[in-house]
Amino acid sequence: MAHLEANGITIEYEDFGPVDGRPLILIMGLGSQLTRWPLVFCEHLVSAGHRVIRFDNRDVGLSSHLQDAGVPDMGAIMAAMLEGKAAPVPYTLDDMAADTAALMEGLELSAAHICGASLGGMIAQTLAINEPQRVLSLTSIMSTTGNRDLPPATPEAMAALMSPAATDREGAARRTAEIAAVIGSPAYPADPAELKERALADFDRATNPAGVARQMAAAATQPDRRAALAELRLPSLIIHGKDDPLVPVAGGIDTHEAIPGSELLVIEGMGHDLPRGLWPQISQAIARLTQGV
Repeated sequence: MAHLEANGITIEYEDFGPVDGRPLILIMGLGSQLTRWPLVFCEHLVSAGHRVIRFDNRDVGLSSHLQDAGVPDMGAIMAAMLEGKAAPVPYTLDDMAADTAALMEGLELSAAHICGASLGGMIAQTLAINEPQRVLSLTSIMSTTGNRDLPPATPEAMAALMSPAATDREGAARRTAEIAAVIGSPAYPADPAELKERALADFDRATNPAGVARQMAAAATQPDRRAALAELRLPSLIIHGKDDPLVPVAGGIDTHEAIPGSELLVIEGMGHDLPRGLWPQISQAIARLTQGV
């Protein structure tokens, strides 16, 4: 574990693999710590020739918690959006993308391959739009474009996501299992013991419900990026589960259609997670993309 000061915050990160490997930055999703990029998955990527860097986004894990920003008023945010006004959010996806760029600067990486999952995919896309010179290739997993006309999450998936945060270890394990049962991959069910171990470890490492709300506000107010994505000229891979109930596969297809020359990989039986059974396939797909750059 290590940390550095970047973009006015402290960012916790881990660095795996040879310094001269192909640099690959992994950006995780809503409320998810760097540990949600499983260690064995990272090792697959290292074996394929990457220098892998995973990190905690702002407001999660051991990176800075922006408690002074308060808890966002989602009602006021939605009302402002409906009226076409600027929403009162603590920070935006642009700020989170700038965190990633600042982390790269701190690590003396002028450019890197960027891979993001879910909210992390939105951040990765935003970084590619704002600072294309920093992005060697883009992998967007189970993410979307900000197109408001796309199908929404299922009611069950949204209810699971919005369920009250856990206040103790056993509650964290129970909530994690309940969410996984709703949004996880039907063809690749998680091992209950492994799921509980991960949930307990994450709860012990850090918990910040208000930070999740602030990240959610940034996601909810994301702009439609399709026009900007259409201007990208970089190798891109879009990975999405066909059975994703939280960010339906239409989001991945829309991303693929927006980015010229992008590759689309739709995986049968995959939901909104990174199941162990798919780590070899996903890591190999990323490696094929980065090897060509």
